[in-house]
Amino acid sequence: MSSADIPDLFDRIAAATAKAIRIAEITLPPDVMSRIVAASENETSPVARRELMHILENIRLAEERQAPICQDTGIPVIYLTLPPDISYTPAITEAVRKGVREATEKIPLRPNLVDPISRHNTGTNTSADMPAVHITAGDRLQVTVLPKGAGSENVSRLKMFTPTEKDRIPEFIVETALLAGGRPCPPIILGVGIGGTFDGAASLAKEALLEPLDQMTSEEEEICRSVNDLGIGPMGLGGKTTCLGVKIKSAGCHTASLPVAVNIQCWAARRATVEVSLS
Repeated sequence: MSSADIPDLFDRIAAATAKAIRIAEITLPPDVMSRIVAASENETSPVARRELMHILENIRLAEERQAPICQDTGIPVIYLTLPPDISYTPAITEAVRKGVREATEKIPLRPNLVDPISRHNTGTNTSADMPAVHITAGDRLQVTVLPKGAGSENVSRLKMFTPTEKDRIPEFIVETALLAGGRPCPPIILGVGIGGTFDGAASLAKEALLEPLDQMTSEEEEICRSVNDLGIGPMGLGGKTTCLGVKIKSAGCHTASLPVAVNIQCWAARRATVEVSLS
């Protein structure tokens, strides 16, 4: 089977993209929900506990009303997996953008995409080169969406360490959360990219946000505890819960460099995957 054997493949990808965005914007993944629920049960600060209860009520109402969880519906970052018998063509990327435009109109989404200098808004959350579409090989054709709001994106950081500074990486991650404070609407999730290149580390950090929070390594757990010890708390009002989880992805890098990126995600850690039927 090839792309040519599926005449409506374009429409299927567009529909899957729109569906994935709808799911992501309205319903949080179970692993994120369980972390928020656990935080609300373990929080001892009355103010922090109240804020977490407000978050849970927000989530409940969004699903009940089939409305976006947050007014900042973000800019969607798209990840596609293509099976070996489906060749990439520019039409596939255009199909994704068609799905984004449909989702923007029908959910609806706030139109967030603007020209970086003129600030002209396209009104569709798409442009000639946005949203970013990352394509990898896979067993099935799947569309994964990661809506990313500005509040958490704006306080993310990247630093080019030297190889001798590797022991300072945990400190840098915690410092990033400290400098962010309440601006990214904590409790937050930290996606960390270590290695690769300058741009590659940032991509790794964002990809780490796709990883489930059900399991963390001992290193990730320790960093998460250190961030929670900062006492920033839900919405920056103090408390035990500043961070819901830390996920780290790494890649090889140049012998003379050590790039590290921290991509912060707010409590509305929206992501969803939809498979495209090929039959």
